[in-house]
Amino acid sequence: MKFPIAKPGTSRRNKTGAWRSFRPVVNKKECIKCGICATFCPEGCIEIRKDGSTVDYDYCKGCGICSQECPKKCIKMVRE
Repeated sequence: MKFPIAKPGTSRRNKTGAWRSFRPVVNKKECIKCGICATFCPEGCIEIRKDGSTVDYDYCKGCGICSQECPKKCIKMVRE
């Protein structure tokens, strides 16, 4: 039986964003850039920038943890 990830680091080639049904959408005006969403994201898809949180949709699976953990509730899960 062969596994799709044969070597370390190859998971970055497998874009998994197509798996999701919902996508996180950040209200950047409300974002306080606390980094909690990025800390809890199991895929490491969230980056904190000057203008707020940014999601890498190529790898985000739409789990919604970022939305649940955001203290300002400025991340909404929107159906794809």
